[in-house]
Order: sequence, then C-alpha cells, then structure tokens
Amino acid sequence: MRLRPAVVEGLASLGVVAAADESPEQLRERLNERYLEEVRALKQRQQAGEIPLRDYARHVQSLKERFTLLGLPLASWREGPARDR
Repeated sequence: MRLRPAVVEGLASLGVVAAADESPEQLRERLNERYLEEVRALKQRQQAGEIPLRDYARHVQSLKERFTLLGLPLASWREGPARDR
C-alpha cells in the first residue's frame, strides 16, 4: 500500500512523518492526536489572554483548514484505485 504523494507531503507539513510500515489508519490516528494537541494549545493561549475571545473562532477555523486530511476518506489517501478499508 502506497500513500499518495500529496498525502505524504500534507502529513509531513503537519509534523507527521509516515513510516513505511504504518497503515493509513495509524497515520490518521497520529494526525488526529496532533490536531488535538493543537486544539488544546490554542485553547490554552486563549485562556492565557494571548488570543481575544472574539478572535478565537477565526483561529479554530484556520486550524481546521490546516488539518483537511482528517476530513478525507482513507481510500483517498492511497495511491491507485480507491479501496474500502
């Protein structure tokens, strides 16, 4: 199973380097963990006063846009014909 190059690049840009023996399911789990870390850090910044509450939703939206891979079906992550796994 090979990942699409765009997926590998997208993962790497978010700090998730795909190992040869990792499945798309494992990579998605790692990416989700990274996303949750970012959400928690963003919330802490807002609570610490670094981000005004009125701007918080914009920051959350920006974060969601960076992690668009989480919204793609795993079959879209694979090279070649889409498979249901």
